[in-house]
Formats: sequence, C-alpha cells, structure tokens
Amino acid sequence: MNKKSSHNTTALVGEPLPNIPWEDKPEGCKGIIWRHSTNPIVDINPFPNARGVYNSCVVPWEDHFIGVFRADWHCMTPYLHMGSSPDGIEWTFDEEPIRFISPDPALEEINFAYDPRICKIDDRYYITWCYNFNGPTIGAAWTTDFKSFHQLENPFLPYNRNGVLIPRKIGDKYLMLSRPMGMGMAVNYGDIFCSESRDLTYWGRHRVVFTRGPKKWERVKIGPGPTPIETSEGWLLLYHGVADTCAGFIYSVGVALLDLEDPSRVLYRCRFPIMTPEASYETGGSVDNVVFPTSVLADGATGRIAIYYGATDTYTALAYAYVDEILEYVKSNHT
Repeated sequence: MNKKSSHNTTALVGEPLPNIPWEDKPEGCKGIIWRHSTNPIVDINPFPNARGVYNSCVVPWEDHFIGVFRADWHCMTPYLHMGSSPDGIEWTFDEEPIRFISPDPALEEINFAYDPRICKIDDRYYITWCYNFNGPTIGAAWTTDFKSFHQLENPFLPYNRNGVLIPRKIGDKYLMLSRPMGMGMAVNYGDIFCSESRDLTYWGRHRVVFTRGPKKWERVKIGPGPTPIETSEGWLLLYHGVADTCAGFIYSVGVALLDLEDPSRVLYRCRFPIMTPEASYETGGSVDNVVFPTSVLADGATGRIAIYYGATDTYTALAYAYVDEILEYVKSNHT
C-alpha cells in the first residue's frame, strides 16, 4: 500500500494519476531519487527482433499505460515500437515498428528512429524522435489514438537531437527544446536551445537556454530529457549531462527550473547531478555508465513522479521522486 503523502502537493500542476507506478522511499535512502526495486523493468531481449529497449516514453491511457519505445534490433538498427502496460511496469510490445503517414515524399523513408518523447497538447499527442535526414535530426508526428501517426515537417536542420516540446502553448506559440550540434559529432556536442513556432512547421527565435559545464559531470554535452513538468514555480526540466573520464563517458541526470512564460530563461540550475550510474544495470551494458531520462509520469494530487530512463543503452528502468524535494534541492544547490 502507498503511504499517505505528507509532501507539498501544491507545487505540481497537473491532473491526479492515482494509478501511477510507485514505491515508497526506502528507509535510509539519502538521495532525492530512488530506484524501482526490481529494475530493470524491461530486460534484454524483450521480444524476438529486439536486443534492447530503452530511452523511451510513457503516458497514461484510459485505465492503463502506453508508450513509444526505442527498440534496437539484433542487427543494431533502432526502430520505434508501441508498448502497453496495465501498471506502467510490466510491458508488452508490438513487434512491428510504427509506420508514419508522411506529408511529403521528400522526408524520405524512416530507416531508423530512436530516443522518442511524447507530449500531450490539447487533444493531440506529439511524438518527437531522432532519425537520419542527411544527418541526425528531429522528426515529429502527432496522433490522437496511437493507431495512426501523422508525420510533420522536420522542425530543424541536421544536426540536432533531443527535441522536447513544452506541454502547452505559451501565448499562441509552441515551444521546443533541442540540442543542436556540429557536423560530425566530434566538432561540437551542443547545448540546450529553445525555439518557437506558430504552426509546428516553421520554427525560429532560437535562444540558448544553458550551455555545457561549468562542472565536469556535464562538460562534454547536455540535452533535454523528458517533457518538462509544470510547477507553480516554473518548468522543472530533467536533462542528461555527460562527463569524460579515462574510462569513457558517464551520463548523469541534472535538473533545472525554467521560467513558465519564457522557458529560455533559467531560474535555477543545480550544480550537482541528482542521479548517476550506480546499479549494475546502469554501469555495465552495451554502453557502460549511462542513465538517460526520457519520460515522466506525474500525480498532481500527491506531487509524486515516476521517471523512466534508459540504462547503458540496453535496459528500461524506473525511478521515483517527489516534485517538492527536487524543487527544494535545485534551489538549495543553484549553480
């Protein structure tokens, strides 16, 4: 049974989600995020064609949960697949990839796709992901039923990744966070930008939100994670930051608070990561030492959130937190 929350429930803006996957904070846990006790929730080889499912996104749907998942096939090509779950923990997957209805043959066939996000705005669910269009760039589509997926024009030129929509229009504009990067990845790993659009076709007014560093844990590259969480104090953004070490890269989870009416303006940014690779499924896999957050479920009645993240480019894992504890932490440890 879930214990009754004594946490502030006014900060989180959103609808109640009483069936949110949840485990209470373990006794003695010193962090503000704690891991699901039976992680990873999606293990290796989850269906015949797929070696790993990770870096994926989940939303509530009717009385259960559905999601768009990155599945790396045994040939190492990633595709997007639908998944469903009664509780947000036990998942089954469609074995055929999602087929997008394209508005223009010039967008070409989607020959691989990865790292999706889902954002609900009004009555549509928008999916953004990365795919190859003369280099890595952001694809976008919408659906109302998770059966037909209508592709939109690509928001940006290559090279760009981690396209994440703000989950409501601000004024008459849609806003998207992204991570532009130099050609040929070694040139420039990129920083987080915010861009605007009136119609989800033409994007402009690109502004830097924040840059890599200044601390080592995020000095190589950064990128927006899940759809930002609306709170009474601002947009709570989880993001990934990457350190370089003698043994390779380390992907950790950072947090920032952005202005509600101008998400390009940073109110607070935590100088410490709130989650780093520690568990065995986070330190050893196809790519060692990776925690990569891509999706959040939020219960507006209790301030609880469930964070889905990719682990070592191999597994899907789940962690939990309270919004008020994260807000307090980022404000107390502002860089």
